[in-house]
Amino acid sequence: MSPRRSDPTARTALIDIAARLLAAEGPQALSTRRIAADAGSSTMAVYTHFGGMSGLVREMVHEGFARLQRYLTAVRETADPVSDMALLGRAYRINALENSHLYGVMFGGASLAGFSLTEDDRQHGRYTLSNVVTCAARCVQAGRFGTADAELVAYQMWIATHGLVTLELGDYFTADLDVAGLFESQLVALMVGVGDAPGAAAKSVRSSRRRVAGELGGLAGVGDPVAAKRKPPAGRSSALG
Repeated sequence: MSPRRSDPTARTALIDIAARLLAAEGPQALSTRRIAADAGSSTMAVYTHFGGMSGLVREMVHEGFARLQRYLTAVRETADPVSDMALLGRAYRINALENSHLYGVMFGGASLAGFSLTEDDRQHGRYTLSNVVTCAARCVQAGRFGTADAELVAYQMWIATHGLVTLELGDYFTADLDVAGLFESQLVALMVGVGDAPGAAAKSVRSSRRRVAGELGGLAGVGDPVAAKRKPPAGRSSALG
């Protein structure tokens, strides 16, 4: 008799359940018994799929970056590479809001005793940056970003967008602040900061906003078996607007 094949849907469900417990209640909430109870399975499922709790936390990191990669690779190359770059920034933010329970684990902000990110784990994150490096090179070739170094530009975009998203997820912005408008102005400022003309940058950023629904709108909940049962986070629908 051939060995029983693991259910990828059950595996992903365990990752999402564990990540939400970790995000909501901290490391003390993570136990095989608690995760299995929420998943409606046996505690053995955690060991079958991940080999134990450390393996499960590591797969949260990998799954988080896999979902980010799906968003980034959904951005099409067009004749306006600065619009493409702005849409990559939007893709990053939308993925973070959609998968906020995985976001802290991806960057080591949420941890479990006995677990720490390895160089291989971090390489999953760096790999996604290649999408931005390629786009930055196209912006340079088009004369929009001057003679900027494409890899340096990619890191600048990552740092700035990560900073805004981290503050947004942490609810550090006051209720009267237009976060969507802040993000729009940040995108324009980032493009101008690496050499683009203000008018051209603003036009490309507006263009990228019109592309969101067509290129990124169908990805919400992809990879999350229980996403359809969840309501979107309050006040965060503007990311898809």
